[in-house]
Amino acid sequence: MSYWGYHYLLDCSGCKNITDKEIILEFSNVLIKDINMVSAGPPQLEYCLSGTDNEGYSLLQLITTSNITAHFVTKTKAAYIDIFSCKEFDTNVVDNLIQNYFSPKNIEKNYLLRNA
Repeated sequence: MSYWGYHYLLDCSGCKNITDKEIILEFSNVLIKDINMVSAGPPQLEYCLSGTDNEGYSLLQLITTSNITAHFVTKTKAAYIDIFSCKEFDTNVVDNLIQNYFSPKNIEKNYLLRNA
């Protein structure tokens, strides 16, 4: 059976570097390169929900095969990262990059095979 899309969702806790805009942008660029994707324009990175318990950077990176999104919650040091693509990619590469850039204490992983 062939699938239309591959969706990797990571909930990371106890992260470092999630308030560093340059590190988040570098992570996005290296991730695209290392999982062999093609960006569809520059990443969008905004600091959202200021003054709330959920404030932090939100990332949207369109790729030619779909998108990469992430929200980094400053207060709880959590990162929620989703990679969705109709092109397969190596989840081990993703895991290693997240570990290298954000050093989470824990990661919950979900991998979905999408098909309409």
